[in-house]
Amino acid sequence: MHDLALYRKYRPKDFGEVIGQDHIVKVLESSVETNKVSHAYLFVGSRGTGKTSVARIFATSIGVSANDLYEIDAASNRGIEDIKELRDGVRVLPFDSKYKVYIIDEVHMLSKDAWGALLKTLEEPPKHVIFILATTELHKVPETIISRCQVFTFKKPTETILKKIILDIAKKEGYELDAGSAELLAILADGSFRDALGELQKVLNFSKSKKVKREDIEKITGAPKTTLVNDFLSAIVEKNLEKGINTVKIASESNLDIELYFKLIIQKFRLAIILRYAPKLQEEMIGDLSDADVEFLQELIKTDKEGMLRSGALSILLEAYQNMNNVFIAELPLELALVKIISKE
Repeated sequence: MHDLALYRKYRPKDFGEVIGQDHIVKVLESSVETNKVSHAYLFVGSRGTGKTSVARIFATSIGVSANDLYEIDAASNRGIEDIKELRDGVRVLPFDSKYKVYIIDEVHMLSKDAWGALLKTLEEPPKHVIFILATTELHKVPETIISRCQVFTFKKPTETILKKIILDIAKKEGYELDAGSAELLAILADGSFRDALGELQKVLNFSKSKKVKREDIEKITGAPKTTLVNDFLSAIVEKNLEKGINTVKIASESNLDIELYFKLIIQKFRLAIILRYAPKLQEEMIGDLSDADVEFLQELIKTDKEGMLRSGALSILLEAYQNMNNVFIAELPLELALVKIISKE
């Protein structure tokens, strides 16, 4: 078992270790070098994209010690009394640094009265204080607050970036992931560095072998089995509606995440199209697949005599995937897409 959470153990310690946020790092580094530091910043981005990590690094880069760095979770300290207490603390000079830095996470959770109290502090902040507000929901932050901050929007890491990080950290921890395993973990992370390492830790903690296979990850994380994805694709090529509907039914009855299942189908369908129509890219694409997956797709392409593996079918799947949140029967968009693809062809 790992005593220290991987996302804490491998959290970036300086700007050079921050991945995928160059547009932010460059500006902050420049402001430190030129001594043009703002009194208030607003970091915006989905969960696990590095907002608080970059905030800590920025504080360290301007010489703020642990004694003068304050982290506040607005979800737990959202009332006006909490902000009044903060305002009183702001007036006190730093212990041993030039600045005091206040990182307020999930700042959108503040109450209306708390926002008013914070605004007064942001309008006339002491010269020795810097605020770094972080939020996943910019639309809940009052415009009066936004206008008084330098706003930085954090990007979601791509699956390629997440996959590389997962492979690198697994190797550092003494484990080996086969091709396709890191890809699955990257998909499970859904654009979050923290979730990627959280899923990896779960796998490493419960893996019985230093060589981790995709089947192990499916078992440990509850991700849809490769066979269910393959059977759905085979149903499309065979124009076998009954087989496809039954495959979706099995996935649903297994209590799988249907949205994730849908995403894995789209991903493999895309790879099949690339392998078929852009064979020169095969070497590059194979890095994302296990040997069994490559063999399956190559055989699927051979048997696709009627050309079911085309961009039109992929478009139908993508359109259906976008409707996942608008239905009360989770598997319905996938079933309708299957009917549409087979009947259209």
